[in-house]
This record gives sequence, structure tokens and C-alpha cells, in this order.
Amino acid sequence: MKHQKLVTLADGSTLEVGLTGKTGGKTIMLPIAKKSAYGQEAESLRIWGVDPELGKRFVEGLSDQFQVLHFDYEGHRFQHPEPDHLTPDRIVLDFLRIADEMQVETFSYYGYSWLALAGLQLAIRTNRLESLIMGGFPPYGGPYREMLTVTAKTHEQALSPSPSSKEPLQDFGSPEEFDWDQVQVTLDPKQTKQFLTLYLSLIDFDDTSVQENITLPRLTFAGEADCIVYGENFGSVTVDIAGTLRKHEQTLRQLGWDVAILPGNEMDHTKAMQPDTVLPVIHPWLAANLLN
Repeated sequence: MKHQKLVTLADGSTLEVGLTGKTGGKTIMLPIAKKSAYGQEAESLRIWGVDPELGKRFVEGLSDQFQVLHFDYEGHRFQHPEPDHLTPDRIVLDFLRIADEMQVETFSYYGYSWLALAGLQLAIRTNRLESLIMGGFPPYGGPYREMLTVTAKTHEQALSPSPSSKEPLQDFGSPEEFDWDQVQVTLDPKQTKQFLTLYLSLIDFDDTSVQENITLPRLTFAGEADCIVYGENFGSVTVDIAGTLRKHEQTLRQLGWDVAILPGNEMDHTKAMQPDTVLPVIHPWLAANLLN
């Protein structure tokens, strides 16, 4: 079963959404399903450890036992930014509209990084979720203030680009040469402002106080080396995803979360989002929690 449709979101933009996999099976919403890259773009992604067919691999990897509702929400928001309106309420409205348009009543959700954060917001706003998987963003004690600092600095730089002595991000040949102090933000200010809007809207959000409202099966995971130390350009903050998860692991388990910290010195934020890494974790977990 395969079904593609253009869905009109709350801002009037249209997003290509697919529904594929096991007919009548439990549905998994995948907003992380990026379109495949080819040629030079694919090579550049491989250098950074990113699977150029990430979306396709996730969809195929879950379609054997599940129905997969897939779309590239991040890519869509870079093409159609919402500088003043990318709030949790708006994101949840979009996700539920997508489910409605595809005639999916209940579903599980997997998101990574800020799309994991979005999944937590979805879970506390609807009773349509059957399970929740958050990768690369902790559900308890999350780095909201740190990310507000990073996004504010990123937006500042987008508004006033750095001197030409700074190197644009795309000029770094490999991750080994990457230096946060030498990054030049070349994004459209509308793109950067939407993420500032998101974290500003979460400034008073307390993820420790909502846990009792979340009773569905839930999994959180991160790579063991998922810790980014940002330079002065980005507010000199540290976003320690793995450390936060490790710190609160016992509390999370007591609250009913399953927790996985993926081992390996190379298991950073990027590596821990790749299909080869994630599918062996989430596929059996989904099967155990949804099919038994």
C-alpha cells in the first residue's frame, strides 16, 4: 500500500506526505523522512556521516511490520519558514492535520533533535498517540535555555553576517576540520528566527512537571558522545544531550520511560540519527510495544 498526497498546513503551504507499508498495521509518524540526495550533495552528506537516503531507509526499514506516515517537516520549514509562528501549538496543529488528511486516527511518533522535542509537545496535547520515541533530545531536564541561547546567536548572525574572514560552514571539508568559532551563518533570517521563536515559546516550559500526563509506551535515546560545545559565536554554551540523559536515566525509568544510550566514542548527534544506528533500536521496541 502506497499513498502520496499534498497536505495544506496551517500557514497555507503544501507538504508532500506519504503513507506506505503494512495495510491495516499500526501507524508510525516519521516527520524526519528527508528526500534522498544525489550527486555532489550526497557525497557531501556522506563526508559528514549522513546517509543521503536517510528518509527512504527509515521508511523501508519500518514498512515490513508497520504503516509509515512520512514527510520531511524540517526541510519544509526551511523552504517555507514561519519566523513568527513556529510554536509547539502550530507544529502539533500541522501534525494532526497531516494525520487527518491521511485518514490516520491513532499513531506512534518518532522524532530526532528538535523534532523529538516536538513529539513531547504532541504527547501532552493529544490522546491520539500510541507510543513516543524521542532521539537526540532528552524528555526530562532538556536543554531549552541553552538552545534558546544558540538560536538567538544564530539569528543575530543571520541578520548581520560575519566578516568575510570567517569561513562559511559549507567550506569545511570534513568534520575533523569543523570549528564552531569559525562558522559563518549563511541562512535566511526567516529560517533562523523560526527556531528562536520555538525556543522562546518554550522558555517557561517545565518538562519535569508534565511527566505524569504521559502514560503511553515511550523510549528516549541518544549517542554516548552527543555533546556539543558551542564557541563564543553561539553563546559559549554546552548542549550535553548524552550527559543529561545519563544524569536522569534512573528517574526516567521510574517514570516509565525506556532509555537507551548508544555506545561508542563516535556516537555523536549526527551518527546517532542515522538509519543503520536507529532502526535496530526502534524497530524491535515498536514491535514489542505495539504488536504484542
